[in-house]
Amino acid sequence: MKCETCFRHCALAEGQIGWCKARQRVKDVIVDRNYGKISALALDPIEKKPLAFFHPGSMILSVGSYGCNLACPFCQNHAIAQRDLDESCTYVTPEQLVEKAVSLVPHGNIGIAFTYNEPMLSWEFIRDTGRLAKARGLQVVVVTNGSVTLPVLEKVLPYVDAFNIDLKGFSNAYYDYVSGDLETVKRFIERAAMDAHVELTTLVVPGKNDSVEEMEALSSFVASISPSIPLHLTRYFPRWKEETPATSIETLQALQAVALRHLDKVVIGNV
Repeated sequence: MKCETCFRHCALAEGQIGWCKARQRVKDVIVDRNYGKISALALDPIEKKPLAFFHPGSMILSVGSYGCNLACPFCQNHAIAQRDLDESCTYVTPEQLVEKAVSLVPHGNIGIAFTYNEPMLSWEFIRDTGRLAKARGLQVVVVTNGSVTLPVLEKVLPYVDAFNIDLKGFSNAYYDYVSGDLETVKRFIERAAMDAHVELTTLVVPGKNDSVEEMEALSSFVASISPSIPLHLTRYFPRWKEETPATSIETLQALQAVALRHLDKVVIGNV
């Protein structure tokens, strides 16, 4: 049986776990085995997602699980995204998570952000929690690599107010480097931008995706959807398996200038 959640379309035998570690075939159904299993919970500034133009100055309850369908060598959350933490997470129901978020409203919380690992692998948990959160007047945010299929996106769109989507680069070679698929992400961005607030993040890695030509193509694509979509150009630092030296501020500024030829809002981050 093929898993239809992401571009990998893993063919799973009974009981087998997918490449992402988060989905499994159980009794001829593909389920999210990490449903409600929480590895990280924090009240974060909304700008940390990063969302610079969605309720700026507010806080949001941020929740993560485990698993990812990419393998970025520089992953800063590899301890949860790239490991099977099924036995060590805390189980939380959608109702419990929403009540926690509501209890934090006096502390500036505006809602719930699904983040840290790849949350769209557990789209059922986002859907169920998002439905309850919207009924309580909370905002729902998803921080994602955008590497799932459009039918999966459609299942959560009615309950999501804002996405930050990683557009990691703009070449097939770069997406091979992170074990992803560029066309899947492009389609995800195009559809999400129709119904939700969208901001994009590109982590600029020296010698990998930092050419003027690639930024020209990337920002032109984003502008073809809407020049008002904010783009975050984020400074890379060595993490996990990637030892390339950190991105220079000068490189970020130069690429920002390129992107501003096409886009209204280009933000430099992690500096």
